[in-house]
Amino acid sequence: MANESAENKEEKKGNEEEKTKQDQQVKQEANQTQNQGQNQQASEKEKELAETKDRLLRLAAEFDNYKKKVANDVQAAKDIGKAELISKLLPVIDAFEIALYSSSLNSQQKEITKGFELLFGELYETLKNEGMQEIEVKGKFDPYTQEVLLTKPSEKPEGTVIEVVRKGYTFKNILIRPASVIVSSGKKD
Repeated sequence: MANESAENKEEKKGNEEEKTKQDQQVKQEANQTQNQGQNQQASEKEKELAETKDRLLRLAAEFDNYKKKVANDVQAAKDIGKAELISKLLPVIDAFEIALYSSSLNSQQKEITKGFELLFGELYETLKNEGMQEIEVKGKFDPYTQEVLLTKPSEKPEGTVIEVVRKGYTFKNILIRPASVIVSSGKKD
């Protein structure tokens, strides 16, 4: 019986060792499965983080583009407002030019003429500094920046500008008023 008991003990010990090995193997497999699950979760979290980061970068770029567009729209609205103001001031400039021409013919009003010249020069420079430009009229008639008031025979070739009746102006490439001109119809017959 002592032999059986020793065998039982060894068998139990063997069974316990085998069970311990099996338990360790099960634990190892469970750990591996858990690690795989954790790795998969970590991979999913990293993927989700990358997607969120990408969306955030795209949203920041869209917002930056929106700010630029709004700034451009605001500047365009300001330019249109300035162009309208300059358009309303052009008759004042015309009146100044006529007054200066008329007073220059009368030599007794030199001081008044000088005052008008100073006022006109200041107003004109202020408008130029804001972006107003006088349309240069040279040579051939330009239908995009000039309007024909009259055609008359002259020594110049047909379609050539002979005289500027009223100056034309632009503001930052916006035509405010075309130049009014007299154009040659060619030589008399």
